[in-house]
Amino acid sequence: MTTVQQTLSKLRQLKLAGMVAAYEIQFDQPNLHRGSFDERFAMIVDHEASARDTRRLTKLIRGGGFPEPASLEDLDTAAARKLDRELISTLSTCEWIRRQQNLIIAGATGVGKTWLCCAFGVQACRQGLTVQYHTAVSLFGDIATAMADGSIVSLKTRLIRPAVLVIDDLGNGEVTLPIGHVLLDVIDRRMRTGSLILASQYPREAWHGFFPDPTMADALLDRVVHQAHRLELKGESLRKVYARKRMAKC
Repeated sequence: MTTVQQTLSKLRQLKLAGMVAAYEIQFDQPNLHRGSFDERFAMIVDHEASARDTRRLTKLIRGGGFPEPASLEDLDTAAARKLDRELISTLSTCEWIRRQQNLIIAGATGVGKTWLCCAFGVQACRQGLTVQYHTAVSLFGDIATAMADGSIVSLKTRLIRPAVLVIDDLGNGEVTLPIGHVLLDVIDRRMRTGSLILASQYPREAWHGFFPDPTMADALLDRVVHQAHRLELKGESLRKVYARKRMAKC
């Protein structure tokens, strides 16, 4: 086995795949040999760093559980949607997350609330922040199951840990009194650890009705609404728009 092969083998054993790729490139591109040792070694290290960043981002996005791929760069800012572009630009920095602030996304069915939840979640992942996505129905179901099988402490920990907790379709699913108490505890503790993204098709005035107890509703919403940015999506259902486009192609 040659020295090069031994080196490549050791790099693979050390799980330095980025360095392996960069080292092999140096043999495939003879012109790179004209650079100094420091320049060539720097390229290898940069390649490894870039590969690790890519793996880390892929892991964060996969761990977020997003139902669809989305990126703020692809956001439809057509005039009919009446999106606040300046606010979106500000939110894209994710500074609001570092300040433990929240984001409320409102709008009728089909206008793109879930997509926008995912886009902001992916944006947070790009900044190295952890995100966890849930629909309200799945979250309430998970809480009920955890209370029944005794794993509620573990579930609370998982809900409190990420920098961003996304609850989509708020207003769907039943919030019993026990589930409400768990939600209140999670949200109260998250005020000191991270941010929430809440999406709902229902107006803010209707949110109290989601919860079985008015006092609980006040406590929950007080912790969320007063330190939240708000995006209101307008316009026609995007599902209808895309369906018409598909039909037109037939």
